[in-house]
Amino acid sequence: MRKIISRIKSDPVLIISGILALISCFIIPPDEGYLSYVNYRVLGILGALMLVVGSLSEIGAFEMLTSRMLAKVRNERMCALILVILAFILSMFMTNDVTLVTLVPFALMTVGTFDDSKGLMYTLILMTCAANLGSMLTPIGNPQNLYLYTKYNMTARHFIMLMLPYTVISLVMVTSGCFILIRNSSGKSVNTTGKTPRGLMILLYAVLFIICLLSVAGLVHYLIMLAIVVITVAVTCRRAFAKVDYSLLLTFVFFFVLIGNLGRIPVIYDTISSIVAKGTVPAAILASQIISNVPCAMLLSAFTGNGDALVVGTNLGGLGTLIASMASLITYKIYVRNNKGSGKYIAAFTIINILMLSVLYTGYLIIGNC
Repeated sequence: MRKIISRIKSDPVLIISGILALISCFIIPPDEGYLSYVNYRVLGILGALMLVVGSLSEIGAFEMLTSRMLAKVRNERMCALILVILAFILSMFMTNDVTLVTLVPFALMTVGTFDDSKGLMYTLILMTCAANLGSMLTPIGNPQNLYLYTKYNMTARHFIMLMLPYTVISLVMVTSGCFILIRNSSGKSVNTTGKTPRGLMILLYAVLFIICLLSVAGLVHYLIMLAIVVITVAVTCRRAFAKVDYSLLLTFVFFFVLIGNLGRIPVIYDTISSIVAKGTVPAAILASQIISNVPCAMLLSAFTGNGDALVVGTNLGGLGTLIASMASLITYKIYVRNNKGSGKYIAAFTIINILMLSVLYTGYLIIGNC
């Protein structure tokens, strides 16, 4: 029993999602519909990115970048602020999940040098919020944006102008969070005598990273991209396979199954239908807390022709619970793999997200009445 409790404490999201997915399978018996639940493209891209990031870590690229960054930025708050703003901006073009897979390992190395566990935790939470919020500005920032942008035949200008006020408010919030939550302390000198990566290897993995981004943009089929990455890493850096977070990928599979089955349970489906009829934005925010904002966008689009409200609701709905945005699980999984105290992380994450969601929803009420 102690071993079971210990395992749940070490990775509660994986265990709970697995249990809930299993329970849902008894309610909706497995059939051919299950094949459409799992987004294999997302899993393939995430797995490939983990391999590329793992390879860069193995050759010492992050150590080199950490040394150079901390040689110029020796202040913890400034270091956190740079990472948070990077996450905010990059997510507009690289998507929120790709941004977090790329930056979180780097953040662990840079902010980790300050020996401030709370500061590190708050930095990762603020980076996650920044990635989720920055990504809402563009149609390619996250999966639900691309889906809704296409379904409702929006123009890029209309989409950006719709989300611009919320993006500005979000930038102010995550920036303020760094000044409120992160200490203004100096770090230790950094040892730069570690691995010195060869320029050719960095170039190789940079090319692989670009291929991954091209796959995100839909210009390269994800299976072709995955094959290129796997074969290249297998030849050049097999140790990187040990750095892939397979439990995170499994957690995604569990959630895909759970979410797919929830959408086929009549009482849940009918409940969501009645809620969306009363208000698309609050309905999207509420539903996102339970089934995540990407499937929420797909589900609610069948019940409303108000694409603008659904875009706003599903983007704001990415804040809140840990599963409101699947990208948030990426940071959480990487954090608990390297640090203790998953309960503290979830509590802090939830409080910060609810506060930001409250501010943005208030902004929506004001903007909606203007």
